[in-house]
Amino acid sequence: MSGTESFPEIREAVRKLCAQFPGEYWREHDRERSYPKEFVAALTEAGFLSVLIPEAYGGSGLGLAAATAVLEEIHRSGCNGGACHAQMYTMGTILKHGSEAQKQTYLPKIASGELRLQAFGVTEPTAGTDTTRISTFARRDGDHYVITGQKLWISRAEHSDLMVLLCRTMAREDAAKPSDGMSVLIVDLREAVGAGLTIRPVRTMLNHATTELFFDGLRVPAANLVGEEGKGFRYILDGMNAERILIASECIGDGRFFVDRASKYATEREVFGRPIGQNQGVQFPIARAHVQVTAASLMVDKAAAMFDAGLPCGTEANMAKMLASEASWFAADTAIQTHGGFGFAEDYDIERKFRETRLYQVAPISTNLILSHVGTHVLGMPKSF
Repeated sequence: MSGTESFPEIREAVRKLCAQFPGEYWREHDRERSYPKEFVAALTEAGFLSVLIPEAYGGSGLGLAAATAVLEEIHRSGCNGGACHAQMYTMGTILKHGSEAQKQTYLPKIASGELRLQAFGVTEPTAGTDTTRISTFARRDGDHYVITGQKLWISRAEHSDLMVLLCRTMAREDAAKPSDGMSVLIVDLREAVGAGLTIRPVRTMLNHATTELFFDGLRVPAANLVGEEGKGFRYILDGMNAERILIASECIGDGRFFVDRASKYATEREVFGRPIGQNQGVQFPIARAHVQVTAASLMVDKAAAMFDAGLPCGTEANMAKMLASEASWFAADTAIQTHGGFGFAEDYDIERKFRETRLYQVAPISTNLILSHVGTHVLGMPKSF
């Protein structure tokens, strides 16, 4: 471990907790595609999922930099924060834009674990990452909104009590600009399922508990509207930046997991009478992976520091997520190659983490869209769409 690592006490506590959940625990859940509820409960009880909630509402009141340390160590330990990372940042929409009554109602219970807010309902089958084209609609009917539509790739909906939902309250063509006319609602999933909401699990190549949601006349109290009607797109942007930075920190943890495992194996494994790590064809890719992960981690640190300082950080969040996801994927590929056939064996945990880290070049935003953002918003080149 680096002698200059940030938040050493937090990191050490996370490492000790993760040691209680070894590879076999994750392999079993991966085989069954089941939710690691014991791990999530342990993180909740230890207070790691409420680090971003102010002390006044029962949390630790720490910044995003502390949260990145938590998630990095989870992933470096061979565990997977994807089961619960949304509990950290999804509540930010309520914290920053909700009424005091909403904060008092939800945040202390989220901090204690009494309520789980794991679901972030944005993406739709026909809209993808073009969020302005979502069509799930909430029509005002007295003191309720009536919701109709569909969402896809909504992770942990089956394991959440609440969901932050982005929907249209005005048609795109009627709005002054495409990002207007969207609103955020807090949906109580315990009441919604079977009363206008259907959740369908989507099985994928990794254990990520993702789902498709179908809304058919779901009634949600108007009191659950966050902020002003029609301004919801702006409210979720902070959450998206936090999500990208936190997931980037998970990629850093994954990358370090792969480098740790590959360098250890290359030192111990002997072929032709010598450690394979003595061969530069094996040694250099591992060293390169370490360099790339280390460089990407500095970008993550910068993005988190800007977020915590209240500075605009959309570009930095995007760049951190891209660099970290690509560094972790190179490290994953290098670890597989270093281990040879053993890299494909379940018992080594390399193939599981290999599948898990591949997701992050696609979600929560794809690499090409990050490059488009940099090309147009930073470098001033013309948009291609």
